[in-house]
Amino acid sequence: MIDELKNTMPIMIIGLTILSAILSQVFSNRPKFRDYLSVSITIFAIFLVFPLLNGVLNKEVIEFTLIQISPGLNICLSVDPAGMLFATLALALWLPATIYSIGYMRGHHESNQSRFYSAFALSIGAAVGVAFSSNLITFVLFYELLSLFTYPLVIHRQTDEAIKAGRKYLAYTLTGGIALVAGTAWIYSLGIEAKFEPGGFINPDEIGHSTSLFLFFLLFFGVSIKAAVMPLHSWLPNAMVAPTPVSALLHAVAVVKAGAFGVLRVLIFVFGATTLTDIGVAPIICVLASITLVAGSMLALRHDNLKRRLAYSTISHLSYIVLGIALLGPLALTGALLHLVGHGVTKITLFFCAGAIDVRTHKQNVSQIAGIGRQMPFTMTAFTLAALSMAGIPPFILFTSKWFLGSGAVQTGMYFYMFVYMFSGVISAAYLFPIIYRAFWVKSPDFPKFGEASATIVAPLIFTSILTLAWGLIPNSPFGFFSLIEIVVSIAFEARL
Repeated sequence: MIDELKNTMPIMIIGLTILSAILSQVFSNRPKFRDYLSVSITIFAIFLVFPLLNGVLNKEVIEFTLIQISPGLNICLSVDPAGMLFATLALALWLPATIYSIGYMRGHHESNQSRFYSAFALSIGAAVGVAFSSNLITFVLFYELLSLFTYPLVIHRQTDEAIKAGRKYLAYTLTGGIALVAGTAWIYSLGIEAKFEPGGFINPDEIGHSTSLFLFFLLFFGVSIKAAVMPLHSWLPNAMVAPTPVSALLHAVAVVKAGAFGVLRVLIFVFGATTLTDIGVAPIICVLASITLVAGSMLALRHDNLKRRLAYSTISHLSYIVLGIALLGPLALTGALLHLVGHGVTKITLFFCAGAIDVRTHKQNVSQIAGIGRQMPFTMTAFTLAALSMAGIPPFILFTSKWFLGSGAVQTGMYFYMFVYMFSGVISAAYLFPIIYRAFWVKSPDFPKFGEASATIVAPLIFTSILTLAWGLIPNSPFGFFSLIEIVVSIAFEARL
């Protein structure tokens, strides 16, 4: 009975996000009660994580079939260590993001708030579905639902600029979806079950070298759009026209993290290190990721608008993860997965701070916020903690992930990429540290006295900023992130090597 209940928990969590979306519409005329329900459902969903986490750490098989389309073709959810890692991150950050959104949407007097909360919850549900997908067809289903559910968030304000950004967002992400659908259909036509497994299920000796190569480019193209690998990145800065909670969702919890997670699934669980080496694509991915990593950091330096600067920072840091996976080494993969977690909590903090500044002062550009540390010391202290993490300063979580990434480059004999990581870290400091200096050490008559945003905005950003340090010191508390990562790395490099 307990095992059967545990098997249904993945669909229960997704069901809770759907319930939250429905209730947001039902109680649209009672906003306080709607907000209370949203937070309560989020907390309940997080509680469901722990029995699943315990099951994964104890190597239990947790699987639930939603629909059997035909023999060998199932829409199926399962919980493995990699999926547990991504789902736990999304759900853990859903709570502060929900509380923050309540404060932001009220403080900014945004319209259509119930529609916003519904799309927000459905986006989290789709991200969890991506994480818990057992096979490629289920992954593609939730991956495309994620694009559709986040579209109303991108165009939320319905200005001409927002509609244009949304159109570009759909054009890019749905094009990637078409590539994923084509690759998935091709794989099933070859009689391959396409169930994710460590070491992959594509074998060039069975289906041919050229077929494996074409399948790789279809699938990698499909996931690299959401992962913002250059030159497929330009939708992401444009999407910053959306409200700041949406930006935080896109960058830290759902869309781009789903892209990075998709790269992990394709490289490690569809093809595997052996096949990637056989077809010779790993060096190509490393080069593309390195270019993106450095160029994204350099472009961040150019932008005065704070959210766009953070957007280009995200483009760079996503390729930290892509490069770490493509190096095909245990330490590098450890660093990539830890960076997935660390970047999520760090970047959501930075966007929370940008939104708090906007709500309280209506300032959106770096050049406008000199001296703001005197008015908003809690917000800018949180920003400082997150910036230190982003630059890889010990003992913050992104220092730990960068240490593993650099060590992984050395372990695989790719010393050049260690210097790429180091260089990008220096640039990260260059586009973030001057903001801190100007906030605290430059005086301005624009910010004469103390005045933070509301508690529902400030409390979440303080909480997530503390996590950037806490997870750097104790990455296993309370969600066992490092233990999950160790299991993923272990099974990835024991298979077909």
